[in-house]
Amino acid sequence: MGPIMSTGEMGTGHTALGCQTVDKTVIALFIILVLLCLVAVVGNGSIVVVLGMKWLLRRTLSAHNKLLISLAASRFFLQSVVIGKNIYVFLNPTVFPYNLVMLLINLMWDFLTAATIWFCSLLGFFYCVKIATLTYPVFVWLKYRVPGWVPWMLLSAVGMSSLSSILCFAGNYLIYSSFVKGAHQPRNATGNSLKRSLEKFYFFSVKVTMWTIPAVIFSIFMALLLVSLVRHLKKSLLASSGLQDVRAQAHAKALFTLLSFIILFSSCFLSLVLSSASDSPFQEFRYWIWQVVIHLCTVIHPLVMLLSNPGLRVAVKRGCC
Repeated sequence: MGPIMSTGEMGTGHTALGCQTVDKTVIALFIILVLLCLVAVVGNGSIVVVLGMKWLLRRTLSAHNKLLISLAASRFFLQSVVIGKNIYVFLNPTVFPYNLVMLLINLMWDFLTAATIWFCSLLGFFYCVKIATLTYPVFVWLKYRVPGWVPWMLLSAVGMSSLSSILCFAGNYLIYSSFVKGAHQPRNATGNSLKRSLEKFYFFSVKVTMWTIPAVIFSIFMALLLVSLVRHLKKSLLASSGLQDVRAQAHAKALFTLLSFIILFSSCFLSLVLSSASDSPFQEFRYWIWQVVIHLCTVIHPLVMLLSNPGLRVAVKRGCC
């Protein structure tokens, strides 16, 4: 169903969409969201193309780049799904959120969101093991083992993401089935009660649990890496004349990149959790503001990766030229 213009008068701050008045701020947020997602698609797509070409030419890819291309690919497809979903709900603001189209869209969104969080967590774990100069025997052992584990780590992340999306799909389908059965009943109290219970308890519990596991792993290893980098930065500053020293500059740059990674990951995670806790209809302002906040974080990180990774930066410049 496309946008339908009503024949009645409307206020200056509203326009008609799907037989309902939509505030112009919602339209502005929708446009901002689509533009943010397009930037994210281009940024992540550039990373996928650069690393994919390297993989084809060299017939191999380092463990670090395998994690990067997996993360960029999951974000690329996630942002594409987000664009499609929000165009659909913008044109159909009163659509039943568990119809067949939304079932398929939400299945892809749940899988790709969980996969993105897991890949971020694995990338953080890899950074910690490879960069941190901790002398514990376990870390020394991991330094040599982790690169060989990366394919299995990625498969495990895909498996956990699939489990999360299947659990959410089962709940969504249960609501859809209840809605279809009670469609001809004027008062479907059982269906409405089931919908409220699943939205309030089941979906929130499943999503938060499946998102929190990789988030905790990420937090632990990022904290260890931060401690290691801060120690080395202090040593470099004491042994040199300040930030003019090359080693000190390298440590400061690594620390800045790491902090931006942590802040963006944490912001995105918290935004997703808070958004899942709130049940806002598609036509409400709150729904769109949450969408913009969540995807603002996912836009910035690929740009940080492109700017902080010399190989990616040079390859993208060559491609643009």
